[in-house]
Amino acid sequence: MSISSNKYKQMSIKEFTKAAKIYDSGKSGIYEMCKYDYPKVLKELKNKKFNDVLDCGCGTGPMIEILCEKYPDKLYTGLDLTPEMIKKAKEKNLPNTNFVVGDCEKIPFENKSFDVIICTNSFHHYPNPQDFFDNAYRVLRKGGRLILRDYTSTDFIVWLMNHIEMPLAHLCGHGDVKIYKKEEYREMLKKAGFRKMKVHAEEKFRCHVVAVKL
Repeated sequence: MSISSNKYKQMSIKEFTKAAKIYDSGKSGIYEMCKYDYPKVLKELKNKKFNDVLDCGCGTGPMIEILCEKYPDKLYTGLDLTPEMIKKAKEKNLPNTNFVVGDCEKIPFENKSFDVIICTNSFHHYPNPQDFFDNAYRVLRKGGRLILRDYTSTDFIVWLMNHIEMPLAHLCGHGDVKIYKKEEYREMLKKAGFRKMKVHAEEKFRCHVVAVKL
């Protein structure tokens, strides 16, 4: 049985409305793995010039919270599909930060608005992934970079994830859509217009993507 894009998104909203209550508790179960990605993002920003950062799938804003401490003079925007996540994020009253409810496949900002876009552990929830990459390219300024962390592995493991883990996740009410191979990431990035990129498979089934808009 196929699932529509809207159904996937409604599943994600329902899942993360519940998750928002425990997301920052330190006892958030499977969502704790997101913290593994934060140092990797910080490493990519070290010694880079930037002013505006967009966090796609920001949740309650933990990554922006870290960035605010390290780069307090920069401007931050968090975008998430789940209103409850954004509500929790706004309650933190982070400086120079704007949190917005919105769809990462239809980024609600003007062309060339950001120097950096980060996306950690939310990409596998996007039913139309090419739309995300197209929009990311559009709202990045020239020389801007997309830093994305999500899942990947060998072709066989990815197949198992998509054919066994994903159906089980759906039965649990999760809005996970698909895990992608490295080659699929590269193809989508190229189609969006990115020409300078690195796509690495790392431990813990992670994919590390950095793409620069030339």
